[in-house]
Amino acid sequence: MGRVKKGVRCSVVGCENEAVRSVSSEQMAGVGLEVGNVRRVYLCEEHYKFYKKRKRKEKMIEAWRWKT
Repeated sequence: MGRVKKGVRCSVVGCENEAVRSVSSEQMAGVGLEVGNVRRVYLCEEHYKFYKKRKRKEKMIEAWRWKT
């Protein structure tokens, strides 16, 4: 049983919602959410959607960059 199932809160500063997913702090590097200095970041549904959108754009740009 993980921390999300136990009811941990969202790690984004100012958010008090319950987390639905967790990601590593390395993956959160270029997203633009203020989280603090932790190894694992817990995200609520709203912030996880934001994270997915930003990462999708980042991956697409990276693919364009390496495409020849």
